[in-house]
Amino acid sequence: MDRAGWNYPRDHVRVSDADRDRALSELSAAFQAGRITADEFEQRSGQALAARTGKELTALLADLPVERAPAARTAPERARRVLATRVAFTAGAAAICFSAVAAASALSHGPTLQQREILRQVTGRHGLPVPPGVPPGPHVIWAGAAVAPGAIAVLLVALVVYLGVRLARGDHS
Repeated sequence: MDRAGWNYPRDHVRVSDADRDRALSELSAAFQAGRITADEFEQRSGQALAARTGKELTALLADLPVERAPAARTAPERARRVLATRVAFTAGAAAICFSAVAAASALSHGPTLQQREILRQVTGRHGLPVPPGVPPGPHVIWAGAAVAPGAIAVLLVALVVYLGVRLARGDHS
């Protein structure tokens, strides 16, 4: 069988740590499929970690079929999957935070009468115009205080769902 499918350096060309990791992945897949025993897996894994050339790695896998695309081609796919998963978790955490801020703002009773008067005095001292009714009375929810974080949370949840669907389908384009 042509061993070019393993995609390791030829003959006596030195291999990298990534090549050794790919060989270990192939051995693991063969063990899980029942092609090699636990003892063979242990022995070959040790040899793979000690291998210095492509010839040594290829010899370890010579009696195993090449059933799928070489691991080298799946590494970028794996990296994209990891990145998408991290983005989904981060977006989910941010959505929770923004939801908490929106809920706290919606449940807040607003500034007290004393706080509103202090704000009016401070803005007046600095020569800023204070329109009537600003700051608003209690029980007034400012649009920016509750609606904006809530909208951001909804968009982040939509991003998490979108990434989850793409990850489930295996669509990485």
